[in-house]
Amino acid sequence: MGPADSWGHHWAGILFSASLFTVWSLPTAAHLIPDAYLLNTIQKALAKPTISVSQGTATEHREKVTFYCDTKDVNITIHWVSNNRPLVFHERLQLSPDGKTLTILTVQREDAGNYQCEAWGARQIQSSDPTFLMVNYGPDPIEIKLESGVLSGDVVGVMEGSNVTFYCFSWFFHNDSLLSLTTRTFSIHAMSREHEGTYRCLVSNSATHLSLLAALKVRVLERLAKPCIVSPSRNLQENANSVALTCQTTHEGDRVQWFLKDQLLLPSKHLVLSADNKTLVIHGLGRNDTGPYECEVWKWGSWARSEPFWLTISYGPDRVDITMGPGSGVVRDVTVELNSSLTLQCRAESQPGAEYCWTLEHSTTVYMVGTLTIAALSWEHQGIYNCTALNPLTRLTHSTLVLVRVVGSQLSWSAGTIAGITIGILTVIVLSTGLGCFLYIINVGW
Repeated sequence: MGPADSWGHHWAGILFSASLFTVWSLPTAAHLIPDAYLLNTIQKALAKPTISVSQGTATEHREKVTFYCDTKDVNITIHWVSNNRPLVFHERLQLSPDGKTLTILTVQREDAGNYQCEAWGARQIQSSDPTFLMVNYGPDPIEIKLESGVLSGDVVGVMEGSNVTFYCFSWFFHNDSLLSLTTRTFSIHAMSREHEGTYRCLVSNSATHLSLLAALKVRVLERLAKPCIVSPSRNLQENANSVALTCQTTHEGDRVQWFLKDQLLLPSKHLVLSADNKTLVIHGLGRNDTGPYECEVWKWGSWARSEPFWLTISYGPDRVDITMGPGSGVVRDVTVELNSSLTLQCRAESQPGAEYCWTLEHSTTVYMVGTLTIAALSWEHQGIYNCTALNPLTRLTHSTLVLVRVVGSQLSWSAGTIAGITIGILTVIVLSTGLGCFLYIINVGW
């Protein structure tokens, strides 16, 4: 091998070493540079955006408002938040292509509140401080309200002498004299005819420079006097032809309505009202038509009702029953021991309460009691007793009979004898005893 070959081998070794160095060193250099770049990108925090607004206070329906979100970051998206909720877009909201400019084209009251913008990066979100938008609006349409009163069309009626409170802001009387400038309420004590007229309420908004005027016409109602019910007679008889009740009032032009037992009276063939409702005619009086009746007058919301009116309707006596005292059933035939006591009670439904008289066949004695008591029965007490009930007003009477048999150690009547007596004299006894009571009643002025 000559010198040339030796130098060739030498440079070949050097080049081979350099090649190895290049091959093994390049990956190391290429790995270090990208890692540093990514580390810087990830650790860089987004800047906090800021909001600017064209005006913090706006008037409803008159102005537009523009918000601008300022941020130095790039490669981000902008999101808007209103009152801590994502902003819902509608036709009145306009957003620029980059999302940084938000415009409310026509401000309304619901647009008031806090606004924020958010900058969204790959892995971070930054929010601005809230900016408050105030929206001035109104006054809205107003309505005058009264604490008490009766509305009829566009007029409110209030009772004479009552205390009334109106609700609003500023008040003008009907002759335009200023009553109050700042109060929301206005009260009048003891309303009178002098207070009748039109009241006006002025509502103003110094920010919007708008004003509204409302008007209310007030009419003072006459306080009605209590009516009264009159009738030709309160003492009436059942099944009489008719009776008329009249509602008397001192007022003219008032309307009348009737109440029966605290319920509105409904006209019928039995209960007939006159054309002006002031007279009530009751046809075919019955015992249940006693009432109470009331009439009520009213005019423009003012009303007054009469005192309850009762009718006294006489009836009866109805069927007469004889018993042996409280708790006993009706008796027609009674058998008792000689020398024992006997109680017979006569009763009949009647209004007013019936008066009673007792008679015994073949005897002229008349007992003017409802309850007949015999302490010690003798043979003379045996026989048929008649009880007659008399209504002192209708003068009507009703009678019934009871057979009393006395039994004892002495000879007594047989059942057949008693039955024969009963059948033979029953009709005569009814007529004669009833007539006897009637004649007795006339003689003693019963």
